[in-house]
Amino acid sequence: MEARIDKWLWSARIYKTRTIAADACKNGRVSVGGVKLKPSKMIKEGDVIDVKKGPIVYSFKVLKAIQNRVGAKLVPEVMQNVTSPKQLELLEMNRISGFVDRARGTGRPTKKERRDLDEFITPAYFGDFDDDFDFDDDDEEDEDEY
Repeated sequence: MEARIDKWLWSARIYKTRTIAADACKNGRVSVGGVKLKPSKMIKEGDVIDVKKGPIVYSFKVLKAIQNRVGAKLVPEVMQNVTSPKQLELLEMNRISGFVDRARGTGRPTKKERRDLDEFITPAYFGDFDDDFDFDDDDEEDEDEY
């Protein structure tokens, strides 16, 4: 039995909607044996499908090529997760770190980065200065004397 890859990804609950599954195929995030697939590609039982989601690549072995969505309890009958332990370790490291896919200097600054930025921008005064001191007051008095 065969099924379209986008339908199978949706029916096996790897993606929430069939449209998202088809977009993942079009964008090259789904492959079989290193070959990127179109959404209409037919898969069969025994195929190992690689799906790139976030920082890691999941691998699933097709146990049944189905076209209709199944309940969450029936997913183990449809597919087997054969993701490598190295990829799962990478996922765990990303969970621990707290920041996923954020390169330094992009996006919203962290609390520490914001404090460093504020410290850099605010002027540093050396000694105690009276902010109310007006340098022009002396000049006005001198002009009145002449």
